[in-house]
Amino acid sequence: MAGAPAVQIRRDRFAVLFLVMLTAAAGNTAMQSVMPTIGRALDIPDFWVSLAYTWSALLWVLLAPYWARQSDRRGRKPLMLLGTLGFIASMAICGAILWLGLIGWLLPATTFIIFALARSLYGGFGSAAPPAVQAYVAARTDRENRTAALSIIASSFGLGTIIGPALAPAFVLPVTGGLAGPLIVFALLGCLVWLAVAVLLPNDTPQHAARGTISSEPSIGGLSGTSAPSGDDEEDGGAPAGRLRWRDRRTLPWLIVGVVGGHGHAAILGVIGFLIIDRLAVPLDEAQQAIGIVLMAGAGATLLAQWGLIPQMKVPPKRLVIWGFVLGAAGCMLTAFVTTLHAMTLGFAITSLGMGLFRPGFTSGASLAVSRAEQGQVAGMVASVNGMAFIAAPAVGVLIYGISMPLPFLVCAALFGLLTVWSAIRLED
Repeated sequence: MAGAPAVQIRRDRFAVLFLVMLTAAAGNTAMQSVMPTIGRALDIPDFWVSLAYTWSALLWVLLAPYWARQSDRRGRKPLMLLGTLGFIASMAICGAILWLGLIGWLLPATTFIIFALARSLYGGFGSAAPPAVQAYVAARTDRENRTAALSIIASSFGLGTIIGPALAPAFVLPVTGGLAGPLIVFALLGCLVWLAVAVLLPNDTPQHAARGTISSEPSIGGLSGTSAPSGDDEEDGGAPAGRLRWRDRRTLPWLIVGVVGGHGHAAILGVIGFLIIDRLAVPLDEAQQAIGIVLMAGAGATLLAQWGLIPQMKVPPKRLVIWGFVLGAAGCMLTAFVTTLHAMTLGFAITSLGMGLFRPGFTSGASLAVSRAEQGQVAGMVASVNGMAFIAAPAVGVLIYGISMPLPFLVCAALFGLLTVWSAIRLED
């Protein structure tokens, strides 16, 4: 990889590790970008479309910690292979089933039942790969280069959230299965990545003990970071930490902000595709192009916040959270009422920019509130908060959307406004 740090991993192997994460994130977000259009084409209620994500996200939250422990016991390469295989199987089966439903060979209800079951393969097994990749990198890099290497690996999720929606419309072709094409194409790309892992990566012979952090399921705009491995505590001679509880006064305000704000963000992500289809009132194939543009702009705004603005601003976490909610509320108010593609793209980008400030703000605020020995525990809490937001919030957002199109955005704007005030009062500088 160009620009990769000088670490004890060959450049071709580092590129493979990067692609494992990038392909999974791009494929998952490409699927998310086409599902509103597929649901409408099959005449499936919007709520049931969003519920398919709920099942996968729940399995990811429940099983990701288990796979992280297994990577320490069984080796990182086998867990990468397992996670990539789960991604391939899920995307291939989902793509094939949706294609059969779109051409009329399966009833819509049957199509979505099988689709939801196939999605469980990704939530259940795809979560094995990210912590294994992170631990593989951390165990083979020295302390001077470890943070840079892990940051590059973590950036793959962010890049994937842009690449997925950007490429999805290009894969909507008759030869690839129409609207199901992006899923089938990414399943084939996943096969190439799996082969690269199997052939190019050696089995585990790490230089340092390390455990990968738990990442939340990749989603458009829902970026998750990577922190240093817990093994650093031993190298620094840090004293063992006691059990960090959720109600700890140091972290509780930050976790509340993360839970409530994260649910608002997830609800918006769950309905934006349907809003674009309904507001523009264009044929579904044209609507898919518009959805890709809006989601790509949102993902780009999130990356602008996290890769560009935050390093330059150098402001405390509390201010990041407050500015994030202010922008999020403004973007939601704009998105609620606009009727043109340009205005919807702008509104969603402003919202995503705000969420790109809020998420690192709450994450770093929780981290700075505890001691170094407690960093592993607080990182697990943050990952749980990021993951749990995508279990129920998208489906609830769609239910509210069924009452009134602008309502989810107005509710989230009010929620972000209240969180702005609450954060100013309760969060520590």
